[in-house]
Amino acid sequence: MIHHDRLLIIDFGSQVTQLIARRLRELNVYCEIHPFNKVDDAFLAAFAPKAVILSGGPSSVFAEGAPMPPAAVFTLGVPLLGICYGQQVMMHCLGGKVERGHGTAEFGRAYVTPAAGGLDLLEGWFDAGPEQVWMSHGDHVSAIAPGFSVYGTSPNAPFAITADPARRFYAVQFHPEVHHTPRGAQLYANFVRLAGFAGDWTMGAYREEAIRKIRAQVGDAKVICGLSGGVDSSVAAVLIHEAIGDQLTCVFVDHGLLREGEAAQVVTMFRDHYNMPLIHADESALFLDALDGVSDPEVKRKTIGRLFIDVFQKHATAVGGAKFLAQGTLYPDVIESVSFSGGPSVTIKSHHNVGGLPEKMGLQLVEPLRELFKDEVRALGRELGLPASFIGRHPFPGPGLAIRCPGEITREKLAILRKADAVFIDQIRKHGLYDEIWQAFVAILPVRTVGVMGDGRTYDFACALRAVTSVDGMTADYYPFTHDFLGETATRIINEVPGINRCTYDITSKPPGTIEWE
Repeated sequence: MIHHDRLLIIDFGSQVTQLIARRLRELNVYCEIHPFNKVDDAFLAAFAPKAVILSGGPSSVFAEGAPMPPAAVFTLGVPLLGICYGQQVMMHCLGGKVERGHGTAEFGRAYVTPAAGGLDLLEGWFDAGPEQVWMSHGDHVSAIAPGFSVYGTSPNAPFAITADPARRFYAVQFHPEVHHTPRGAQLYANFVRLAGFAGDWTMGAYREEAIRKIRAQVGDAKVICGLSGGVDSSVAAVLIHEAIGDQLTCVFVDHGLLREGEAAQVVTMFRDHYNMPLIHADESALFLDALDGVSDPEVKRKTIGRLFIDVFQKHATAVGGAKFLAQGTLYPDVIESVSFSGGPSVTIKSHHNVGGLPEKMGLQLVEPLRELFKDEVRALGRELGLPASFIGRHPFPGPGLAIRCPGEITREKLAILRKADAVFIDQIRKHGLYDEIWQAFVAILPVRTVGVMGDGRTYDFACALRAVTSVDGMTADYYPFTHDFLGETATRIINEVPGINRCTYDITSKPPGTIEWE
């Protein structure tokens, strides 16, 4: 078993903590995020991190019950990096001083200038003058802890970069993980280098380890895999099949909410290209009948999730003796399901494959991708030899077209939506834009509008085109199509798709919107 050095990220509730992990994974460093209230002395001893990062967070060190790291984190003898709230908590715990805002708050772009030289964390910084960074803090450090020195300042953060090099303790008031700190990746590269990481977290190594883990977990038992046709479940299926061969049976549930021609594409690829045991469960009538008259988006998702479980249970019984259900759960799903404070967290939308299985099902979960981010799953897919055209597919939600059909779902609206979506994607490919876009789709709106076609009046549906750019789906912005492209696409949809007489383009970013409409 290969042992990877591990970096621990203690999460204090920042909205961008996942980005820290992404930056480290990009450096081939294995890391895990754990909420502060789950990290105690025993956890630290068992995890044995080679370095620790304290994340940002929304709290104030003055607040009653303010989140704090365990005292043992300062005596591990490993490099420690505090970011924003993580800096403040370090100073607070180690003998420095933190004060409330009083005119020193900073939110947004700022510029840090060097206050001293020779800090290994800052190698490559300040070569061309002040460094742009992203600040987001109300409280501020007003006195640094004993042993620390100042290495960088900004107009409202006189202790923007501090360090105690002898103990390899480093603290910054800004967020180096976000895009708005252009050279933040260099800072992380310096940190993991001085911590002595080998940078051996690769997809080749992960593939070998995952196969060993799957074999150890499953033994000679049978596994069924919920295959949606998306990248995540497909990579999981190919990986598990490589580990246990025909002990795996894939169940592809056609819930009647797929895109045009999708079922045939998925079945052909897995049966013919990978020669996997595959059950094509055409359950469209079951799902669409259950969704008849349902308009609430959460009810839609929960209905689809419940029926997925029912279908899996039915086919697990048909397979005979299956003891495991495989899913393509990713690391962001795992992280987001844990509230950093231990209290209730807001549900933006439910995911049909997150949260485990009902006890009545009697199956254990196999989730070989639960340590990976989306881009890592694509890298693993390439490592496994999946076709590039498949690996590069835009994400497609588990509930399918149900959440691109606001309001009540009907078979008529789904047929219209499929045709419109196919035209939109064809346009994007035709113009060579597919790989520039994170996700693109059409939503059919729950309204009809008056139009004129030929010499007649029409009263048909309106649709919204949606295309976004993103790195990881956590934030997104609309793709800036030209007006010529949008005009050409709208003309094609209205001419080629009976039932639509009006097209709009959604230019909402995430946040405040979500990528999908429901």
